[in-house]
Amino acid sequence: MFLRYFRKTALVLLFVCSFIGGAAAQAPPAPAPAPPAPAPPLPAAQTLTVLVVDYQALLQNSKAAKMVRSQIEQKRGEYTKEISHQEEVLRAERDTLQRQQASLSPEALNQKGRDFQQKVNELERNVQGKRQALEKSNGDALQKIQEQTLKIIADIAKQRKANLVFQRADLVLFDQSFDVTDEVLQKLDEQMPTLTVNFAAPVTPPSPTATVAQPAPAATPKSKKK
Repeated sequence: MFLRYFRKTALVLLFVCSFIGGAAAQAPPAPAPAPPAPAPPLPAAQTLTVLVVDYQALLQNSKAAKMVRSQIEQKRGEYTKEISHQEEVLRAERDTLQRQQASLSPEALNQKGRDFQQKVNELERNVQGKRQALEKSNGDALQKIQEQTLKIIADIAKQRKANLVFQRADLVLFDQSFDVTDEVLQKLDEQMPTLTVNFAAPVTPPSPTATVAQPAPAATPKSKKK
């Protein structure tokens, strides 16, 4: 009886093992791992577009710049003529003072000499004031030309999608196809064919003796009330 039970048990185990083995053999294979995500594409290299401008040539050859130089030279000639006349007056006064040396007392000669030197100093300050006025007038006019030139260069750079704009004076060697000076000059002459200089009035610098602080007057004592 025990042997019969053992045989049944063995048959049951054999059936279970064969079922499990068959099921394992018929099970579908595990899915393959998913491939890695592709790497994002590298950004395309940015194209470098360069322009070159001869800035000094624009300030020399543009119509507006030539007109400014002409007005400045004309005003400088007027100032030179005026100063030359004042110098002639001073030279004549100096010659007269030299002839009077023998007839004047030392005190009178010294006083006239101080007066003459004061006139010379005043003329020098007058010349300095006129020079500064011319420099300011010329600088203000050139500033207007520069501002208009920069606008034109910016427009051309935008149209050509330029990344860099160099001054010709800063470069040693470059491809001439990068140079847009002629194009800038043509547009500048079209947009600013003339320019009138607004001349600043000359201001004579003060005399050094005039800037010396004077001592404050002494305070007047208050009268005591009786």
